[in-house]
Amino acid sequence: MISYIKGILKYKGADHVIVETGGIGFRINTSADTVSKLPQTESNVQLFTHMNVKEDEMSLFGFLTQEELMMFDRLITVKGVGPKGATALLAGLTPAQISLAIITDDVKTLSSGQGIGKKTAQQIILDLKDKTKTMDAAGASLAAAVPAAENTAVSEAVEALVTLGFGKPEAQKAVSAIASDDLTAAELISKALKVIG
Repeated sequence: MISYIKGILKYKGADHVIVETGGIGFRINTSADTVSKLPQTESNVQLFTHMNVKEDEMSLFGFLTQEELMMFDRLITVKGVGPKGATALLAGLTPAQISLAIITDDVKTLSSGQGIGKKTAQQIILDLKDKTKTMDAAGASLAAAVPAAENTAVSEAVEALVTLGFGKPEAQKAVSAIASDDLTAAELISKALKVIG
């Protein structure tokens, strides 16, 4: 309904800000991490927003990037994850890190958000793993490019690196350089990132 709000930052609180635009001050809920990245009050700001509508209240949640908003929208579709829990998770992790945790079944990382316990983290993985993996033509060509003989960990590692923004050839080359049957997908990704870096 309201895609973004651009205006003058009037107030910075611990978990919300007030942005004035067109003579109206909008209270926008956000994380302490986002608040810390905003400029001083009376500066121009733009926040990408999600309007949360309940029977007894309407509230706005704001983010610095569209990627954060997209991940927020995805997270709140999971049973047990409300707007506050999704915001808390995004306060400590980037959208790419959350995607990586989902793809690699990293319950521990996903449990780091306030209000996100082990069961909820497992539910996030269950509900979003297929959505997080690339399902379009690019994903299909990636699957075709990974030889069938390679194990699932290698395939997941390559897919995760592509999701993080690396090129497919670059990801495959990095993973192939350190591939080993005894390494998990998470370990392969970690080592591949060092190779690329």
